[in-house]
Amino acid sequence: MDCCSNKSKEGMSIKEKSILIGVLSGLGLAGFYIGFISIFQGFDFALLNLRSLWYLIFPLVIGFGIQIGLFISIKKYAQLTGTVATTGGASGGSMVACCSHFLLNILPLAGASGLALFLMKYQSVFLVFGIISNVIGITLMVRHKNKMEEIKSG
Repeated sequence: MDCCSNKSKEGMSIKEKSILIGVLSGLGLAGFYIGFISIFQGFDFALLNLRSLWYLIFPLVIGFGIQIGLFISIKKYAQLTGTVATTGGASGGSMVACCSHFLLNILPLAGASGLALFLMKYQSVFLVFGIISNVIGITLMVRHKNKMEEIKSG
């Protein structure tokens, strides 16, 4: 019996619960991205921006969901040190950094325009950083889970 087949109180296996929470977390991050931009630039602009950066945003969202799903799976059997908090925070932080230049459109400060240009210029870099942190986080968590399964099986 693997570590993910145990049924929880609600009747869902740990694997099913992990997948569900991972998918919902990824959708939540995508919603956060669209909501964040929509607040300052409008929903239509948020969708336009999503369409233009889909190749960076979707891997970031999917990776975040995978990390959360793995965390839920692992959490049942062992205490984790902070891998999800660090890399998951980098995912959310990258999205905020990538679209924070939209905030500066409402600030009438001349100095803030330089920061807005910087963020706009390096928007893709922030998203790539988030994707790289996702890959590192997922790799560490899969290794941890594999070690747990090796120990359990003996």
